[in-house]
Amino acid sequence: MNIGPVPLTPIWREGLLPFEFRALLRHRVFRDAPQAPDPQPVLLIPGFLTGDAQLAALGSWLRRCGHSTHRSGIRLNVDCSAAATARLEQRLEDFVQLQGRPAVVIGQSRGGLFARVLGARRPDLVSRVVTLGSPHRNPFAVHPFVWTQGAAIAGLGTLGVPGLASHRCRSGACCRAFMEDLGAPLAAGTDFLSVYSKCDGIVDWRACVDPAAANAEVRSTHCGMAVNVGVYQLLDATLHRSLRRRPPARAAKRAVAAGRSSAAA
Repeated sequence: MNIGPVPLTPIWREGLLPFEFRALLRHRVFRDAPQAPDPQPVLLIPGFLTGDAQLAALGSWLRRCGHSTHRSGIRLNVDCSAAATARLEQRLEDFVQLQGRPAVVIGQSRGGLFARVLGARRPDLVSRVVTLGSPHRNPFAVHPFVWTQGAAIAGLGTLGVPGLASHRCRSGACCRAFMEDLGAPLAAGTDFLSVYSKCDGIVDWRACVDPAAANAEVRSTHCGMAVNVGVYQLLDATLHRSLRRRPPARAAKRAVAAGRSSAAA
């Protein structure tokens, strides 16, 4: 695994996020939320330097579809990966116990790394993992601007500021198990969809292509994946239409096909 930022990517593209959100609000997949034939519990995990509010639109849409959603409880995603995942695991366990069935876990960016680790560790709690622009294969394959922000936060954590990741998290013992589980295979009964975009201005999209996942491309910014029409069409195909028309085992292939169509549009 390479440690450090990737070559400069066109980060200016991230300024297109408002246009993505406007397009989503006008699209029928969001406006006329499709009803889920099998409503499921869904845990939502936000990305680096954000909190649960980042996924508010996605959560609202999922609830209108009939699903039960649960927030991560993260106000600002800057803590040690091991500590954050431990809290999420307990929160997921409580949620699943309340709902009476395993949950879908959806994470954006760094939140997707947490989702993948939860899927690997707790197949009894996770039925499906969906990650949005998450660099599973190299968590440090990000734009130098973002990498510098992360390094500054880690510096403060190393100095003892509570609630922050530290430099020890990168190569120390605290996150060793997290990094191992990040590359571990998922159980046969746990579906895994990794959504990436070659227009991503933050993360190297190649780091999102996971050999354990059904990988689907959309045309989206990094920050806009939670409000991107193509992502919602993928989720509709994965969570809804695949169950109506196809056996569950073919859901991932159908989702990938939907993603290719969206990326080509």
